[in-house]
Amino acid sequence: MLTLIAPIFLALIYGYLNGFKDASIIVATIISSRSMSPRLALVLASITLFCGPLLFGAAVARTLASGIVAPEQITLLMLTAALAGANLWVGITWFFGIPSNSSHALVGGLIGATVTSMGLRVVNFPGLFTILMFLFLSPIFGLAAGFLFTKLIYYLARNASMRINWFFKRAQVFTGLVLGLSLGSNDTHKAVGMITMALIIAGRQTDFQAPLWVLLISATAMAIGAFGGGWRLIRTLGAKFFKIRPVHGFAAQLSAAGVVFLAALLGGPVSTTQVVSSAILGVGSAERVSKVRWGVAGQIAKAWLLTIPLSALLSALLYKLFEMIF
Repeated sequence: MLTLIAPIFLALIYGYLNGFKDASIIVATIISSRSMSPRLALVLASITLFCGPLLFGAAVARTLASGIVAPEQITLLMLTAALAGANLWVGITWFFGIPSNSSHALVGGLIGATVTSMGLRVVNFPGLFTILMFLFLSPIFGLAAGFLFTKLIYYLARNASMRINWFFKRAQVFTGLVLGLSLGSNDTHKAVGMITMALIIAGRQTDFQAPLWVLLISATAMAIGAFGGGWRLIRTLGAKFFKIRPVHGFAAQLSAAGVVFLAALLGGPVSTTQVVSSAILGVGSAERVSKVRWGVAGQIAKAWLLTIPLSALLSALLYKLFEMIF
């Protein structure tokens, strides 16, 4: 029983950390453009992250739970090491205020623990390629969507008066709601997928249909994490790219939400931090490329590239440590 509790607990910690980061992703542009107070914005983020996984399907959970390695080829100890390594990497990057990729960290953790234990033969390379394709292409789509949508807004509002700013400021409540639901529909199901995998490994269920209690505890972990804040990342996403006005927040949120929703419907796990950050860059580029502080974006890109190998290494080391202890 203890071995089953460990991966479930770590999956909930993973969900909590995801919520902690996702709150900043949802509210960064809202706060920076002064459309809503920080505390009220975090309440909005918590509610939407809780509701997202309950309203939409679990295609992402199934993809992660079976796309990298089949549950029958992994043990609870390996899953525990994978989640521990992913959480450790996410915690390190949060401490230094860097938008990390919890999705990449989870992929790296699963690869590191399973390959260390059983070698490359257990890795489902076609499924892994599909997951990596979603992870690496989604920020490109986020950048393009942010750029094109901003250009469209500027064209449609070319003859509008200054009162249009009032609309964009108030509309961010709606776009924040949509973005929160989209992130909840994608990110929460990563924790759901890991808990479901643990239940299958332990023989407690036979398919990937997540029980209601798994959805509820995963959504609760995300919501609690979201209410905790993530103030360092709010500063990074909301201020360091370029000076964000209401129209920028509106365009970035709606663009990112569209990309994340589409990925969730297709069952593709994406890094929501990547998508939102790229959408913000796209929005800034649409106005003037020179306004965007590309140096900050470069620092974040380095963290993205390092996430999978370093989280894999951490999980491999933790697996060896757990193996010696248990």
